[in-house]
Amino acid sequence: MNLQLLQTRLGYTFQDAGLLQQALTHRSHSSLHNERLEFLGDSILNCVVASVLYERFNTLDEGDLSRLRANLVKQQSLYEIAQKLELSQFLRLGEGELKSGGFRRPSILADTLEALLGAIFLDAGFNAARDVIRAFYIPILETVDPRTLGKDAKTLLQEFLQSKKISLPTYNVVATHGAAHSQEFEIECLVPKLGIQVFGRGGSRRAGEQAAARLALEAAEQALVKTPSATRKSRPRAAQLKLAGIATIQPDAPPVAEPASAPTPQGGDTENTGARPATDTKPASGDAKAQKQAGSKSA
Repeated sequence: MNLQLLQTRLGYTFQDAGLLQQALTHRSHSSLHNERLEFLGDSILNCVVASVLYERFNTLDEGDLSRLRANLVKQQSLYEIAQKLELSQFLRLGEGELKSGGFRRPSILADTLEALLGAIFLDAGFNAARDVIRAFYIPILETVDPRTLGKDAKTLLQEFLQSKKISLPTYNVVATHGAAHSQEFEIECLVPKLGIQVFGRGGSRRAGEQAAARLALEAAEQALVKTPSATRKSRPRAAQLKLAGIATIQPDAPPVAEPASAPTPQGGDTENTGARPATDTKPASGDAKAQKQAGSKSA
């Protein structure tokens, strides 16, 4: 175990090598483990990150600063820093943890990183620990969007889908690659309603899910930008015209029966708009008497 390599990556060399050994020791290995150092390092980490955020984001209020800090110091964020340091190579674990893959477990790696910060504080004081923490976080803050408050990809995807009333995504392990000490997980992320299927890879299942969620979020945003009306039900065209006072004929509607027309008089012209109705074809009594007299004379 080359501890000098780890110290180079940390940017700090310990005066007391025993503190470094203890910080790397899990409770499964021996009774002199790192849990008290972890407690100390957690407090120092929160203090330094709060100070950096206060300086950097002077427009954020107390609530947003607290939420951003919480996202930056949570287990997943510490695990990602530990992965960059390749901290798993230096852990001191008991036989049971070694067999179960404890060197890959995010909780163990995150706790060990905090223990290292506590050990640096005891070895050289607050300023030394602060410098190491700032070196970790300044590059991360360059990519943080204050509007998302440092939320990870899975959280952002979940919130985005919920805002559109779309069911939450599902994650599945598709395959694992590599040897046991350096496994890589391939994770599938599905959003059926949007027809999204993407794959992400990471050194742990959690990291693979984050990578897949990042791709799924990009795909979901693009899909809904292309079809902005897909998520809302539009009013039928006929209903719109009806509201506007315009009559429409639906091609699929059954024909409307016309009202029965009045009977046509014999010999009458139905095209003559002035024709009498059928009920008026009987001559008046005076006309009938005249016709009868005319008939008698001609006889």
